[in-house]
Amino acid sequence: MKDANSSRSAHHHGSRDAFGSSFGVLVALAGSAVGLGNLWRFPYLVGENGGAAFIIIYLAFVILIGIPMLMSEFIIGRRSQANARGAFNKLAPGSRWGIAGILAVICCILILSFYSVVGGWGIEYLFKAFRFDFTRGGDSAALSSIFSDFAASSWQPLVCHTLFLLLSGLIVILGVKNGIEKFSKVMMPLLFLIIIGIAVRSLTLPGAGAGIDYLFRPDWSEVTANTFLAALGQAFFSLSLGSGMAITYGSYVSRKENIVSISSQTALADTLFALIAGCAIMPAVFAYGISPGEGPGLVFITLPHIFSQLPLGGVIAILFFVALLLAALTSSISLLEVIVAFCIEEFHIKRRTAVVLSLSILWILGCLCSLSQGMLSGWKIFDKTIFDLFDFVSANVLMLIGGLLVVLFVGWKLGRQVIHDELTNSGALRIPVWLLDTITFLVRYLAPAAIITIAVFQWI
Repeated sequence: MKDANSSRSAHHHGSRDAFGSSFGVLVALAGSAVGLGNLWRFPYLVGENGGAAFIIIYLAFVILIGIPMLMSEFIIGRRSQANARGAFNKLAPGSRWGIAGILAVICCILILSFYSVVGGWGIEYLFKAFRFDFTRGGDSAALSSIFSDFAASSWQPLVCHTLFLLLSGLIVILGVKNGIEKFSKVMMPLLFLIIIGIAVRSLTLPGAGAGIDYLFRPDWSEVTANTFLAALGQAFFSLSLGSGMAITYGSYVSRKENIVSISSQTALADTLFALIAGCAIMPAVFAYGISPGEGPGLVFITLPHIFSQLPLGGVIAILFFVALLLAALTSSISLLEVIVAFCIEEFHIKRRTAVVLSLSILWILGCLCSLSQGMLSGWKIFDKTIFDLFDFVSANVLMLIGGLLVVLFVGWKLGRQVIHDELTNSGALRIPVWLLDTITFLVRYLAPAAIITIAVFQWI
């Protein structure tokens, strides 16, 4: 058992920043997992794949694969106290494992390039909500054209994309404890409160019952092999697995924290938020007779149409787009921190310089993603716009390869002894041996098999 001094010195390794409290760790991690995907992707996937049947399968994957993978990233981060690339180099010196860390950083750069464009759309829609644009009595065609005209215009989305990146940068520049942790402590509870408030309003609408049936009545006849793949994919992407986020945040976590508990609570908060978001969106969608399978357009096209008809719709629109922006920001700061931590530790530069450098690269790539919705829409690579290409490569290639390398590294390179040592905090925590052995089995065998299965189906 390590004494308090050694754990404290490990915690403040060199002059590294660190989280100040257990609650801070949890809200920051939950914030990184809770993002735009919970607000539109999850409710839409649930609806498309047999309602509660999908939720049950999804929960099984979160428990059997998501949480063990989250623990694996934590083990790498906390044991090494280093950034995504430095962590692998420190734990496996002289090997090629560092490539896994480089892939994670590239993955975060690609995700944040298009994510900041969508975050920018959220800023624009928040402005529109404050101007009560959605409740001025426009028909649905007019509300649909608001989005397509805005996304395809050249300068407006660029201004919003820039604003969104600057907001993310301002939080990250303040550091882990004074920036990310303080922001998350205030914004995550606020985000949950807003979404719960909208869900309560949505559930009281006439005809809302059909939406609840759609979400929570299992229809096993709708379940196909694709349902399992969609559930596994959503568990993977919702928890940001394979992007180096939990490695980076894990490196700021004290040796005294319980990794099993933090990983489980993060997954629980993420899933809970997705379910509440489903209750906020689907009952209203059904109450107004709109197709639930809208996908990404649900947030920017369908919901404004609902706000235009709801009593107090203008106020609810403001609350919803505040929530959307908060969800986008809590995720973007975790992605940005992966890139910034890498720059600080690998290039030995100050945090401020690292943030400016990262934002400059992201701004240029983000501008290309934004313009590919309009001016550059004819410019395609592998038949995809730049925006769609970044989305596809990050989610379907880099996160899968990154996730696979993480579980192979922890399961086989670090091995059983290290897993047990980290999960019990060198024997200080009493965790049943059967649970440790189960987690080790899931990391070594089930998680790699699941990732290879998704990859085979997505790439063939």
